[in-house]
Amino acid sequence: QTLFHNPTGGQGQFPITQNVTVVEGATANMTCRVDYNDNTSLQWSNPAQQTLFFGDKKALRDHRIELVRASWQELTIRIGDVSLSDEGQYTCSLFTMPVKTTKAFLTVLGVPGRPEITGFTKPAMEGDIITLTCTTTGSKPAANIRWFRNDKEVQGTTKMNATGKSFTVRSSLQFHVDRRDDGVAYTCSVEHVSLPNPYMTTEVLEVHYAPHLEISHSLNIPQEGQYLKLECVSRGNPIPEPVLWSKDGGELPDIERMIVEGRELTITTLNKTDNGTYRCEASNHLGTSSAEYILFVYDPNALGQHGPDHALIGGVVAVVVFITLCLIIVLGRYLARHKGTYLTHEAKGAEDAPDADTAIINAEGNHVHAEEKKEYFI
Repeated sequence: QTLFHNPTGGQGQFPITQNVTVVEGATANMTCRVDYNDNTSLQWSNPAQQTLFFGDKKALRDHRIELVRASWQELTIRIGDVSLSDEGQYTCSLFTMPVKTTKAFLTVLGVPGRPEITGFTKPAMEGDIITLTCTTTGSKPAANIRWFRNDKEVQGTTKMNATGKSFTVRSSLQFHVDRRDDGVAYTCSVEHVSLPNPYMTTEVLEVHYAPHLEISHSLNIPQEGQYLKLECVSRGNPIPEPVLWSKDGGELPDIERMIVEGRELTITTLNKTDNGTYRCEASNHLGTSSAEYILFVYDPNALGQHGPDHALIGGVVAVVVFITLCLIIVLGRYLARHKGTYLTHEAKGAEDAPDADTAIINAEGNHVHAEEKKEYFI
């Protein structure tokens, strides 16, 4: 940052200076010059009004302060290993009558210390409440702290305290611990104007939690003669050990065909006697867990390739029978509704006869041709 100062704007009689900003521990060059000088000396003084250099003559015994250039038009000095206490307003004086002065401000940036994270308990227990605190000291101005859970930023609570001219900054992060925090990296990032890149420190959280077991199986439809592999998949920290297998509440009945290797149980040459409930159990210092698998061994002859055809045929027959029953019921109701509403040829003849004798003759004639009699439904 550079700001040139010429208080009056006159033609060369007032000294010209510039503000300087440096990082603590670096070197600051302070320059004062005039455009026109009639052999008048220039002088630099510190914020305590102590003369540092009068022309090319060193006035203050400080090994950190050196002369860079001295002439009638310029006086440049160097302050090495700058500390926060060097910050302030410096004065360049031109010894004319009256003396003309110009101010230059030296800003010193305090570099923050590398952050430290406290509050980690190794290991943490699931269900605990823990508070992580990230601390950095010596920053000026106060540093900014950010938290990250893996790569996702999370919000902490920040406090700062002034220690002399610098600041101590603390940020805290409080949360309930669960098994999803196991192996999570918590990172504290310190950002500051004096740093080209943020300072970062990371801690990985270890969480102990009770076990949880599941059984995976190699066959969806176990059949006689096949082999079946069951695996007891366990989650827990510490890893639950050992895994114990049982069948129907007791020991495995056939150790020659039921082979246990670590977390796996392999049953060779399946048969119906293997039917039952298989259980695996494991523990760590936080608890015990178990899982069960119900085995039913199928007859391969009952699961042949024609099995689905028989099932299809049976379904079709059932549908046909259902439809037939429905038709019979409908037809029966229809006949019952129209009972007695028909006439035979005999009745028809009697109705058409002009007298009783003719009616009898017509009736007898009809009996002769009884085989031709038909009934008509109306």
